[in-house]
Amino acid sequence: MIQTDTIGRVARFSINRPEKRNALNSETCRQLLEAIDHAEADPGIGTMMLRGNGTAFCSGMDLGEVLSADQEELVELHERLFTIIQRARKPILAAVHGAALAAGMGLAANAHIVIAAPDARFALTEIRIGLWPVIVFRSVARAIGERRATELSLTGRTIGADEALNYGIVSQLACDPQVQALELATTLSQFSPTALATGLEQIARTRNLDWNEAAPINREIRAKLMASKDFKEGVAAFLEKRRPDWPSLHPSTEERR
Repeated sequence: MIQTDTIGRVARFSINRPEKRNALNSETCRQLLEAIDHAEADPGIGTMMLRGNGTAFCSGMDLGEVLSADQEELVELHERLFTIIQRARKPILAAVHGAALAAGMGLAANAHIVIAAPDARFALTEIRIGLWPVIVFRSVARAIGERRATELSLTGRTIGADEALNYGIVSQLACDPQVQALELATTLSQFSPTALATGLEQIARTRNLDWNEAAPINREIRAKLMASKDFKEGVAAFLEKRRPDWPSLHPSTEERR
């Protein structure tokens, strides 16, 4: 259900239920979480990329399963999956084509960068079946703002790629988002793993804090980065006009985070 492969330092995850328009059943959620956790723990992986096989990115929950599933298990899986952006310390990129509906929009909102095809469309459709996007709402609101997320939740309205770009759920448009996402993921995977992880840590720790509350965390993180071997190597490489050889790519010699 989730196909995984590795291209250089990029872990690529493909939702492979094209006959269901990549609807998420519990096993697909479980496999995706396991793949992300494995990539997070693998020092050979620098970035992750998510895509869907077939005509859709992800059409939401598998409604053929949802009523018969163990609800406690299902909500636990959804809570873990649709808050992954808060925990991820490696960049996640999503390549979106076709439908990204309900949980599919939630997946996109939990990526750090979303590259979409012109035919991509997004919606929070739960209201149409007497539901509310309870678990995905927060991540969508974080991406596009609470007012817009509320309007989409109330109406179930579908937005196209251009409007999604304007809203901020999409980072950029591309005729072939999978190629573009892989190229960008490859570029990011060559940056300092320490800088990437620490930057994402700062975003997660300071989210929703005011300036004064965030200030000590920012100072702590800046000091940590400037004392890191990667920063020293980056400065040396810049001055010597060469490509950096990041110490954090060699865990045995990098300070433990």
